[in-house]
Amino acid sequence: MLSLIKTSIGTKFVVRWSDLMCNLALQAVRTVAQDPELDPSIPGVKSVDIKRYARVEKVPGGEIEQSRVLNGIMLNKDITHPKMRRRITKPRIVLLDCSLEYKKGESQTNIEVTKDTDWSRIQEIEEEQVKAMVDKIVEFKPDLVITEKGISDYAQHFLYKANISAIRRVRKSDNNRIARAVGATIVNRVEDLRESDVGTACGIFYIEKIGDEYFTFLDECDSPKACTILLRGPSKDILNEIDRNLADAMSVARNVIFNPILAPGGGATEMAISVGLQQKARSVTGVEGWPFRAVADAMEVIPRTLAQNAGGNAIRVLTELRVWFLTPQKGCPLKLH
Repeated sequence: MLSLIKTSIGTKFVVRWSDLMCNLALQAVRTVAQDPELDPSIPGVKSVDIKRYARVEKVPGGEIEQSRVLNGIMLNKDITHPKMRRRITKPRIVLLDCSLEYKKGESQTNIEVTKDTDWSRIQEIEEEQVKAMVDKIVEFKPDLVITEKGISDYAQHFLYKANISAIRRVRKSDNNRIARAVGATIVNRVEDLRESDVGTACGIFYIEKIGDEYFTFLDECDSPKACTILLRGPSKDILNEIDRNLADAMSVARNVIFNPILAPGGGATEMAISVGLQQKARSVTGVEGWPFRAVADAMEVIPRTLAQNAGGNAIRVLTELRVWFLTPQKGCPLKLH
């Protein structure tokens, strides 16, 4: 498998790190692959969605050898409150697609305040509503709350008091990958939250500063179905080139998993077809044998061209190939230096 992937990057920029890149591509594709034949618990058909579930994060700085595939997800996010926990082992994770903020009415409303107590009461109502939402989450004793929308200051305060870390405004695609990695279910309303929706498959949650930015890591997940490929390099241009080469390698690995059939190159397939058609032509009498011979001669164009480009004697090479395919043996029929 690694040899197949290596052929796709043999002439590219990352050929110096071919072993590393091949291992990264293979590990990422195997992580996101879903095969119902190997795992009966997976419904549907075989799928390898590297576009949605194998995300590449390019972080300038460091050595290319520091690139790796995480057994989980990495986000370019930091916690919302500076006093929240930044490292949690075996966290219970809740994923939300709703905001933890005071909900405004759908229609335009005007409030006339005549006393200072009325203004205080308005703020209390807002605080009570946010606290009720947070209390619904606290019932399930999570360690980490991740939402695609905003988190108000009140909600951050109540979550911090409950010793819960929070991350807000996560992209929808990232939230989907987190759900597949940690075994959680994205909930649209806190009232619909259930114990089965809490993700418990993450081994460790921590936040690390790389360069000038903070990154959230959800690592060491149990059998994740999504992953992040962390690429390191000296500059953005080099990282972009590595990303393009790695995409080619992952595409090759995905194709092999989908259809594990190998067609040998170097003109071998065309020569085998040509010899087979020539044998068939001898068994057909009359004019009907000519189409077989014509296609057989056309198939020999590719090995003949390869032999000429390599500086060999095309007639001698084709003759040796015909003899070899008529009496097939193990190994390579001939090598051109």
